Amino acid sequence: MNYLCPSILAADFWELGKQIELVEQAGAPYLHIDVMDGMFVPSISFGMPVLECVRKKSELFMDVHMMVEQPERYIEELIRLGADGVTIHVEACSCIPETLSKIRALGKKTGLAINPETPVEAVLPYMDLVDMVLIMTVHPGFGGQRYIMDCVDKIKKMRTVINQRYPDVKLEIDGGVTLGNLEMNLDAGANVIVTGSAIFKGDIGQNVREFLKRMEAL
Repeated sequence: MNYLCPSILAADFWELGKQIELVEQAGAPYLHIDVMDGMFVPSISFGMPVLECVRKKSELFMDVHMMVEQPERYIEELIRLGADGVTIHVEACSCIPETLSKIRALGKKTGLAINPETPVEAVLPYMDLVDMVLIMTVHPGFGGQRYIMDCVDKIKKMRTVINQRYPDVKLEIDGGVTLGNLEMNLDAGANVIVTGSAIFKGDIGQNVREFLKRMEAL
């Protein structure tokens, strides 16, 4: 099954609540929340207060992506405020098994992300602890970037590993995904599709419905 995960990084924050309502009403099951600290990535995005406010009003699965150094410092608070799943980066955490185990102990879904330059092999030691692998298809930290084509082979490689040994693990991609390259990514093996600009620029409801229609057909 394929899942659409709109990223609020591309939303208009003046209209954030209304835009999330449009996403939910159109049928998207997930909401992607990028937490950036200005250290692991150059940008600073949003954090606990935004998650808390959105959780109070939305039933969507809150997919929290931690682009943060030492993400283990924030796991308990994120989950307390409403995260349904927490994804950490291989490159940013020195205690990956302990952090993933903590997320699971608190009853939430675990994710492990890799940057475009990081090989798939970096996540393999932790596969028994993850519910989802996230392959970044742009350099993390900024929305609106162009998709990095070299990532397609990584998606295929990761899908092969998942199919062979970890069939319940989801494979998420994040960055530069559009209707134009959606089929390519689904064919490569991704089944959780994060996209920001392609949803929040223009008619949000129609954009969500078109993505869902294409994803169901492929």
